[in-house]
Amino acid sequence: MKRPFEVDSVEYPFEDRWLPYRDGYIHYIDEGEGPTILLLHGNPTWSYLYRNIIKELRDECRLIALDYPGFGMSKASSPYGFTPQEQADAVADFIGRLNLKHVVLVVQDWGGPIGFHYAVRHRENLRGIVVMNTWAWPATLLPVKLFSLAMGGWPLGYWLQTQRNFFAKVIVPTGIYHAEKVTESLRKAYIDPFPTPNSRIPTWVFPRQIRKARSWLADIEAKLPLLSDVPAHLLWGTKDSAGFPLEVLEKWQSYLKMNETELLDDASHYLQEDRPDRVVAAIQRVLERTSIANSELTREQAE
Repeated sequence: MKRPFEVDSVEYPFEDRWLPYRDGYIHYIDEGEGPTILLLHGNPTWSYLYRNIIKELRDECRLIALDYPGFGMSKASSPYGFTPQEQADAVADFIGRLNLKHVVLVVQDWGGPIGFHYAVRHRENLRGIVVMNTWAWPATLLPVKLFSLAMGGWPLGYWLQTQRNFFAKVIVPTGIYHAEKVTESLRKAYIDPFPTPNSRIPTWVFPRQIRKARSWLADIEAKLPLLSDVPAHLLWGTKDSAGFPLEVLEKWQSYLKMNETELLDDASHYLQEDRPDRVVAAIQRVLERTSIANSELTREQAE
């Protein structure tokens, strides 16, 4: 299948893979061998977001990053509403069809609710979790509610997304702390998936769903205690102005009790762009912790 747009082959040197989904398809990359790492993006990003992590770890892990329908190089079926509920269903279907087992789940932004929707229903299939600047519960902070209303409710928000590609052109660059990393190649990679007003609707749906998906998010939160024993690494960019203060991190700490927490004072919302090295280290740390735990469990069973 042909790519719908071109991307720098040095930055993104991966083999494209395509999985039929309804009457559309999901684009994904599947690199390396070893423990399975599933990398979930948010809005308005795609698997490109994880390119530097994948390049660094593919000699020691199997790294899988998909593009949700309507994002990156994936094509949504018709009809498709681009809601987080639908994207979570697509991810669950994807995991099942690829028969992914004993997964380390890596999530950020909307990847959090989408990934945790699966996690709370399939605890037995999780090896560990890496959490970066995300949430998985109904919005309570006033700035977040106002953001949802402005970007996903008012006519101005719809106009900004569909006519000006606002998330890709403005939100992504301003969500990267290290300005020198915002190259023309990077800008192009995030802008090109949304060439027309209609193609940009998914980037408007996500902020709208911060309010509209309240009951869906509440259902996820109600089940989060099921994950209290999952080894987790909480990697938090403290320069994030997108509604992820330390009180959100503290809430994660209360649910994921087997957490190790790392604050990054030189990272904003898109930690994968600011500090891919720390994302790599977080994944390695979860693998190390779970390898030790698995060895101890095997020894106890043998005794």
